[in-house]
Amino acid sequence: MGENIPDEVMKNPALVKELADVAKDEALLQGVLMRIQESPNSSELVTYAPFTLFPSPVPKAVFLQALEVQTHFNTLVDKISQDSDFLQEALANTIEVDDFTARLFRIHQQILEEGRSQKIVLGLNRSDYMLDQRQDGTSALKQIEINTFAASFGGLSSRTPDVHRHILKVAGRPEESRQILDNNPAAGLARAVAKAWELYGSERAFVMFLVEEVQRNIFDQRYVESELWRRNIPTIRKRFDDVCGSGSLDQDKRLFVDGKEVAVVYFRNGYMPQNYTSEECWDARLMMERSRAVKCPDISTHLAGTKKVQQVLARPGVLEKFFPDQPEAVKQIRATFAGLYTLDMGPEGDQTVEMALAAPDRYVLKPQREGGGNNIYGAEIRQVLEGLKDATQRTAYILMDKINPAPVQNYLLRQGGPLTLSNCLSELGAFGAYVRHGIDARHLLPHSCHFCCILSEE
Repeated sequence: MGENIPDEVMKNPALVKELADVAKDEALLQGVLMRIQESPNSSELVTYAPFTLFPSPVPKAVFLQALEVQTHFNTLVDKISQDSDFLQEALANTIEVDDFTARLFRIHQQILEEGRSQKIVLGLNRSDYMLDQRQDGTSALKQIEINTFAASFGGLSSRTPDVHRHILKVAGRPEESRQILDNNPAAGLARAVAKAWELYGSERAFVMFLVEEVQRNIFDQRYVESELWRRNIPTIRKRFDDVCGSGSLDQDKRLFVDGKEVAVVYFRNGYMPQNYTSEECWDARLMMERSRAVKCPDISTHLAGTKKVQQVLARPGVLEKFFPDQPEAVKQIRATFAGLYTLDMGPEGDQTVEMALAAPDRYVLKPQREGGGNNIYGAEIRQVLEGLKDATQRTAYILMDKINPAPVQNYLLRQGGPLTLSNCLSELGAFGAYVRHGIDARHLLPHSCHFCCILSEE
C-alpha cells in the first residue's frame, strides 16, 4: 500500500515512530505472535511476528486471478498425487542423485505395493506468487512455488488485517482502512481438517500436529488448533521422537500415539532432510503413511509439491493430460508459470546450463527443498553449475526465470530491527484446501490471501 500513503505520512519520522509503536502493541493485542529466539520452546516470553507497518498494494485483477486459479491448482495437485506413473517419470532422474527425494519416493512405492489404507485425502496447499513487472508497466502474476507440505502463516495472517486497519485509522487514513479485505485462512484450513476428521468416523480420535523440535512459530498453528477445539475436535502435538517412542499400529492399521487414536496427521515437520535426525524418524514416517489415519499431506501429495514436478508441468502438453477437454483451466494455470527449465542430462539440460552461465542474473537455481532460503542466485549460480555442468548431480536442481517485482517502500517491523524506510518485495499467497473421499474431491477453501493487502485498480 506504500504508494497510496502520502509522503507526509511515510516520511514524517515522528509520526512513523508513533505508528510503529502503536503497530507493535496492536500486533501483540491481536495475537500476531512468535516465541523469542532465545527460548523458542517456551511461551513465557514472546514478541510480535515480523510484519510491515503498512499493508501491501495488490492490483485487483491479479488478486482475483490468484483466487480463481487456486481451485485448479488444488485439482492439479490431487490428480498428480493419484498418478504414480507420472510421479515415477517426473522424478526418475532426481531420485538418482537426491537422497532425500529418493527416501520419500521409496516410501511412496512401498505404500503403492501394500495398498493404501485410507481413501480419505486432505490437502492444505499454498500457492505463492510475485507480480512480474512487464515493460509496459503492467503486472503479471507468476508462481514461485506451490507448497503442499506445512503451508504456514494461515493463522497469523488471519489477525494482521485488524492490525493494519488500526494503523491506517491512527495515521488519519480511514478510507484506506476500510479497503483492507477480511482474511481468515485459519478457519478455512480448520474446516478442511474437521471434514477429514469427521469422515474418519471416530469421535474419540485426535488430530495430531506433527511438530518441529524448535517451535518459534507455534501461535500460527495454535489458531488452527483453536478453530478445531471450537468444533469439539481434540488435538495433540507430537514430535517425531514421540511417534518413534509411543507410536503403533493395531491389526486394523489404526494409528495410536501415546495411547491415543489418531484420525488425522497434520505434518508441520518432515519436509527437510534435517528433520529426520535418525533412521527411527524415517520408520515413524513410514508407519504414519501405512496407517489408516488421514495424512496431510500423504506421501504422494508431498512428492507432487517438489520443484522437479513444478518444472515438468511447464512442458507442452503436460497440463492437458490432467485437464482433458478443459482448455480454460489449462490456460489459467499456464498463465502463472514463469520459465522453467530442466537440468537433466542431455542436449536440453546442456542448453539450460549454457543459458544460466551466460546470464546468471536472469535466473534462480532451485534444489528439491522447501523454502526460498535454499535457492541460488546470481554469481553463485555460475559457481555451482560450473562445478556440476557435466555431472549427474545437476539433475537435483531446476532452473527458473527470475521474477522481477516492483519494489514498494514500507517499514519492516522486526524485534530489535531498525525503523528504516525500505524497498520491499512482497509475495502473494493463496491457500487452497480440499478433502477427497475415494475419487471425488470437495474443495472447501478455494482461496485466501496469506498476507495483508489492499486492492488497487492499477
